[in-house]
Amino acid sequence: MKILFSHNNFPGQYRRLLTHIADMKDVQAAAVTLESNQNAFAIPRVKFKPHREPKKELHPAVTGVERAVLMGQGAYKALMEMKKKNGDPDIILAHSGWGAGLFFKDIFPDAKLLNYYEWYYHCHGGDGEFIERARYDANAEIRIRMKNTPILHDLAAQDWGQSPTHFQKSRFPEIFQNNISVLHDGVDIDFFSPKKGARIDVGGGKILTEHDEVISYVARGMEPYRGFPQFMEAVSKLQKVRPKLHVVILGADRIAYGSQLPTGKGLKEPMLEKYDYDHDRLHFMGLQPLAFLRDLFRITAAHIYLTAPFVLSWSMLEAMSTGALIVGSDTEPVRELIKDGENGLLVDFWDMDALVDRMVSVLENRNDFEHMKQSARNRIVNHYSTDDLLPKYWQMITDVAEGRKPKLAP
Repeated sequence: MKILFSHNNFPGQYRRLLTHIADMKDVQAAAVTLESNQNAFAIPRVKFKPHREPKKELHPAVTGVERAVLMGQGAYKALMEMKKKNGDPDIILAHSGWGAGLFFKDIFPDAKLLNYYEWYYHCHGGDGEFIERARYDANAEIRIRMKNTPILHDLAAQDWGQSPTHFQKSRFPEIFQNNISVLHDGVDIDFFSPKKGARIDVGGGKILTEHDEVISYVARGMEPYRGFPQFMEAVSKLQKVRPKLHVVILGADRIAYGSQLPTGKGLKEPMLEKYDYDHDRLHFMGLQPLAFLRDLFRITAAHIYLTAPFVLSWSMLEAMSTGALIVGSDTEPVRELIKDGENGLLVDFWDMDALVDRMVSVLENRNDFEHMKQSARNRIVNHYSTDDLLPKYWQMITDVAEGRKPKLAP
């Protein structure tokens, strides 16, 4: 089987699958990805880039559409060169939404297309209004509806679709949902597993272990979508009542989701200026290797995961697998995996006093929550292990490539 992967930042969501197929002798794979992608991977790389930026005089609602077309045009040109040398793939696995896949069916009309869908945008009752706490106006309605244009083209062109969670799938138009399977990328439960004796170096000669009082926060960016302002407010209050508490934060000082700030950075400095902290017990660690992330989850008393109703982070599942206690926001993506009081704790996204109260209770009675940590790991082991999901993923790929409706129910 000849597989073409498409992801702007490959391998991305395909990292685990790439490992799974690495030793399959009858599989040939290549990846089309942005020229700017610096990630290393073992299969051939087809690089592309848009030849220009969208024109400034465009209507704001179609700027994103033109950007998607430019992406698709760049991929089209690069793939035509590949086609001359290597022929057509049997199946294309494409990360949807950015435009690279707009013309795949024109380049490779006989190839099957299996799209990976993360999100479908809604103006009202969605993530944006949740964060803004206000109803969007007519201009936003037009802009957000048009933002779905490349996704709708992907839905129309696909042979089948995949979405990682039921909540994320539920955001797509009902007319398409019967052709989208829910299948998560999975978690390496052997790597992300509980183990005594873990240690992390937070700099300045300070080593933290399970015997220290530690809480953790992990996100791609320091932004409203992942509750960073609420978290930092809670930390300021917690430090005053827990004099031995250390807070470890992983992530880049940027906005990964939502509106960008004029500074081009995230909310780290604004939050540090807004509240008082003991900086000796507040550790910003930036981006770290997976081993550091795992060991942080092994020693943390609680992992705080706050999110708007949006894409669910891998890190929450990895924390659960490692046996960390999740204290999460009572929002739809979190509720899909966490049941309050059974395998974690839920708090209102906006109620920082409730978060502080929960955290104080956890820190004062850590042994009382061991059953929740075990239950959280069991949920991942039983339903999200890569050992179980990757064979299902490969079966779905084989079914689609050979023109069958996948056995994995939509």
